[in-house]
Amino acid sequence: MGNLKETRNFWEWLLVDKLNYQLFQEWEDGVSFRFDGTYIVFVQTERVEPKYNRTAIGLNHLAFYVESSQIVDLIRQEIHERGYNELYGERYPHASGNDVYTLFFEDPDRIKVEIVSDEKRIR
Repeated sequence: MGNLKETRNFWEWLLVDKLNYQLFQEWEDGVSFRFDGTYIVFVQTERVEPKYNRTAIGLNHLAFYVESSQIVDLIRQEIHERGYNELYGERYPHASGNDVYTLFFEDPDRIKVEIVSDEKRIR
């Protein structure tokens, strides 16, 4: 992570406040969040070069399913209020196709995040 404090603020807002994860572990250089049998860990690293690039080998993005399109809309509103970068906004809410309701945006380290509901909603 480039800046653990910024990363933690972002992911705690998204995972805990919006997606029902719980803060699982925290230590000086890291934090983890848990939901059911899954947990996600973020650690501060000294090595910040090369910068993360989702088009290179490695993690492309993290996707999370939510139960309704209203939740997707709420998260979209909040990412704009918080100053985070939405991706493919011109194609919202069907950036990944007409059969799903999807939002894409970036975390502070430019990791792509996808929030998706298969609930169809006509705008």
